[in-house]
Amino acid sequence: VNRFVNFTYLFNFKLKMNFPILSTLIFLPFLSSLFIILFKYQKNSYSPIYISLFGSVATFLLSLFLWYSLDQSTANFQFIEEKSWINDFIKFKLGVDGISILFIVLTTFITPICIISCINSVKDRMKEFLIAILVLETFIIGVFCSLDLVIFYLFFEAGLIPMFLIIGVWGGPKRVYSAFKFFLFTLLGSVLMLIAIIAIYWITGTTDITSIYEIKIPDQYQNLLWLAFFSSFAVKTPMWPFHTWLPDAHVEAPTAGSVILAAILLKMAGYGFLRFSIPMFPVASEFFTPLIYSLSIIAIIYTSLVALMQDDMKKLIAYSSVAHMGYVTLGIFTLTKQGVEGSIYQMISHGLISAALFLCVGVVYDRLNSRLISTYGGLVNYLPKYSFLFLVFALAALGLPGTTGFLGEFLILTGAFQKNYFVALLATFGVVLGAAYILWLTKRVIFGETLNEEIKKLRDTNKLEIFMLVTLAFCVIFFGFYPMPLIETLNVSVDNLINNYEQSIDNINLVKND
Repeated sequence: VNRFVNFTYLFNFKLKMNFPILSTLIFLPFLSSLFIILFKYQKNSYSPIYISLFGSVATFLLSLFLWYSLDQSTANFQFIEEKSWINDFIKFKLGVDGISILFIVLTTFITPICIISCINSVKDRMKEFLIAILVLETFIIGVFCSLDLVIFYLFFEAGLIPMFLIIGVWGGPKRVYSAFKFFLFTLLGSVLMLIAIIAIYWITGTTDITSIYEIKIPDQYQNLLWLAFFSSFAVKTPMWPFHTWLPDAHVEAPTAGSVILAAILLKMAGYGFLRFSIPMFPVASEFFTPLIYSLSIIAIIYTSLVALMQDDMKKLIAYSSVAHMGYVTLGIFTLTKQGVEGSIYQMISHGLISAALFLCVGVVYDRLNSRLISTYGGLVNYLPKYSFLFLVFALAALGLPGTTGFLGEFLILTGAFQKNYFVALLATFGVVLGAAYILWLTKRVIFGETLNEEIKKLRDTNKLEIFMLVTLAFCVIFFGFYPMPLIETLNVSVDNLINNYEQSIDNINLVKND
């Protein structure tokens, strides 16, 4: 045992000093996609699925090892990799901390599940679909590892391309319209961010994120730069009123596309607020906090009411995602320990629960080719396994204690009550509305009267479907009862974020008083 422990410590030391684990983690899915491209297969061969599964599972295991190797006692970026790219103007710089590592693990965990779901849901061009998923995973991991603004922007925007193809090629009847709407909304929102990155280089002389933290951007520039980054993150989150692309994208996307869109892509914007908006522009963040509170509350209440009116299961879950992300932005800008930790935890929780709910919709859609709530009813009598798992995720989505959905919202509301009672009360009312539309959906689909005779002929979930849903259900319940592995990973990095913010605000107040 002692020899094994010594070997582990030695390997971890060498890992931090020499082995480019982050570059490997980023480009391993891309390498898997190249294998799929280069090899020839017989028609209807499962080889592309095996290759993509092997690559994605290997990436997941490597991310778990990275999480295990992370020193949770420091807020500093770790496993730094830095290479000059364009005459020292841009550096390919990578690193992770306690915040980014959780999003990396979430990404690598969800991707194999998306690949497994392709087996039942994707009928044509399976090889190309798998390539798009793996390339998208590469870009997303790159976003969470980047420590240079230009590299971050390239990864952030490059992810649009495979997602555009996933919706536009393998989506539903209105796939082209939805794909272009998704692409144009997110691309146009990021143009101002690109201008802001150029401005930051002009002001500070660098695009290195850690250097910008130390240099401090002058107060007179912060408001405009904050708004430029906000234009991108608000669309990607999506915040009200920039959310209109999301329901269309979800409805037309294939099941795996909806899963990766809800579980991972939306989280890049929340991560952006934490990594850029708050630490780089603390003065502007304080100034625009009332704006964030207002938009978040509108998103929580308005989209919850809209969800109550939906007759399409996917649209209902899509609008619920907007509401849940409203809690995330609210918690982030409370800038309290409970609020920020709750927001990050809520993003991880939403990644698991929304992925599961979209998979549940995909299971019945593959059988009846309908997402309308009125098509279903009384599924508990004919699909008991499916109904039980659907109920687990529905209860998690409404925040039942003992699931991840409860703790995230509880921490966010606790942080909100510390800052603004009125805002917190309105957000709490959103919890009631969330329970209303989720219970309404469950009652009609699972426990309602069976009016469609085709339902009586449906087969229950198969082994692959049970594996995917049970895996997600285990995570939702395990981290609901025992959240400490996630909270302990976040603790020091969140403390450092809040302390630096408060110190910046205190210094500015001292200067004003003098």
